[in-house]
Amino acid sequence: MTSGTERQRMSTAPRTGRGVVKPTPAELMEDTGTGLDYGTRPDRIPGYLTPADRFFIRSHAPTPLLDAATWSLRVEGNGVCRPVTYTYDDLWHRFTHVSVVRTLECAGNRRALFGAEHGHRFEGTPWGRGAIGTAEWTGVRLRDLLEPAGITHVARDVMPESLDAVCARRPMPLAKALADDTVLALTMNGDVLPPDHGFPARVVVSGWLGAASIKWVGRIEVSEEALRVPWNTEDYVLTGPESAEGVPITSVPVASLVELPWPARLRPGPQVIRGRAFAGEHRVVTVDYRLDDGPWRPALLTSPETPGAWARWQFRWDAEPGKHVLQVRATDDKGHIQPGATTWNDLGYCYNSILSHPVVVG
Repeated sequence: MTSGTERQRMSTAPRTGRGVVKPTPAELMEDTGTGLDYGTRPDRIPGYLTPADRFFIRSHAPTPLLDAATWSLRVEGNGVCRPVTYTYDDLWHRFTHVSVVRTLECAGNRRALFGAEHGHRFEGTPWGRGAIGTAEWTGVRLRDLLEPAGITHVARDVMPESLDAVCARRPMPLAKALADDTVLALTMNGDVLPPDHGFPARVVVSGWLGAASIKWVGRIEVSEEALRVPWNTEDYVLTGPESAEGVPITSVPVASLVELPWPARLRPGPQVIRGRAFAGEHRVVTVDYRLDDGPWRPALLTSPETPGAWARWQFRWDAEPGKHVLQVRATDDKGHIQPGATTWNDLGYCYNSILSHPVVVG
């Protein structure tokens, strides 16, 4: 018998050619060469929120074209008392909606720079600095969707599953699924989710790696056992000399982003240098900068310090002609500071070293 999830996947409209729907012009997006993954140009983010037209895309298969009229979401598994199925209309009309401003970052962000630090070319998407973005996500708290199914007293893991061609899925502990800011989003920055960003519905898992925020969700499994799938055993894990079996990545480490091209060319004279910093589930509390071999100085934070969302920062610089190096380091509310070097892992994840950003003035 064909399951409901399989029928939905079979009814999607696969495309030939491009694997994504929205335009990805070079003046806004960075093409990684995979045909599926596009980063945001750091110098093309106009405000606190990242507009949908330039929000980074990370997919494991071409964007499926789903029909909201026939789409459904099924909650099932041995961790619930009864399976429940929701329609798109159910999500819009049966539940209270909430909005959260949260940052999503691929765990492989800056992988190409990680490789440059170690003189190594990693497998996986060769991200620069652009696999990160922040949006206002509006939808239904995940716990409100699980509650009618009756969560058993020994339920352990919750796993959203995608309707894309590879059935992308990533489990999380029950406690994370029940958190106030774990939502099944229906809109992004006030508009219905674009196809590339998960229409009809996607999960947003606050502070965790982007792979946990499954797009195009058609099924949610609640399990009384720990769930092991390729996305938490073979990929999106830290492996290396001290972790050969692979430690699943959850929250991402504190890191910073300068809103300039790499390398940057600036005019001489007074100007404002801006950027962003993100600390996963934690809050960014300070950002410091250094020019050339000068002392570290505090940058000004210009946005709220919110767990799960990036912070904007800036400083003034009277730039003198010549070649310069800009370094920035962020610190979170747990005392974690960006390191000078990132501990090796075989897949090139979670790179958060202080970067030496080349700047030419004049």
